[in-house]
Amino acid sequence: MSREPGEVWEQFAIALAEMARDLLAQDSVQDTLDRIVEHATVLINGCDEAGILTVRRGEVRALAATGDVVRRADRIQQDLREGPCFDAVTDRQQVYVIEDLSRPHERWSRFAPELRKLGMGSVMGFLLFTEDDELGALNLYSHQPRAFDEAARRAGWILASHAAVAFSAARTHQQLGDALETRHEIGEAMGILMERYGLPENAAFKVLKKASQDRNIKLREIARQVCQTGEKPG
Repeated sequence: MSREPGEVWEQFAIALAEMARDLLAQDSVQDTLDRIVEHATVLINGCDEAGILTVRRGEVRALAATGDVVRRADRIQQDLREGPCFDAVTDRQQVYVIEDLSRPHERWSRFAPELRKLGMGSVMGFLLFTEDDELGALNLYSHQPRAFDEAARRAGWILASHAAVAFSAARTHQQLGDALETRHEIGEAMGILMERYGLPENAAFKVLKKASQDRNIKLREIARQVCQTGEKPG
């Protein structure tokens, strides 16, 4: 028995809420990204594979993938610098779609045949996040041509929007954790220098900062070395 459209979207909304809670419960940014692509294959009709890539200064990097075929597709986009997902992040468009990879495609004349060789029939790319010079896209793949109807496109856009929020929250949480850990390590290193070498607090910090600048090494790494060796950086 087929379900009414209202019932379908109600079930999708429930599943989306469950996904949101699941993403926020992950322990790391990578876990969050992995769960996003897993949820995409479950929640989006026709989606067989999914992945997340970034484009930073023209370089494509795969962050998450449901399988090797997705990673190969990402490499193809990087090598050719062509494809809907690449365009989603470079042109900052919300969504790009190739409905049928078996047919000639004027815009992506090189990419489409290569993806077809991987056994894919259609693909969608959604802008996932933007931050400074780094952009990301959620990529949805299907083995079948014309697998993504209008409902699937709307659902994909909604999922991508929720995923972007969860990803941003996870990254902010990780950055905060890293900042607190860095602050602790620097404070511990300063304490060692103050106790062992009789330096006042401001002088101890200047020693760490100068070593960081002279060696072109992050301050956190200099502090870690001091904590491990107990020696004043040269």
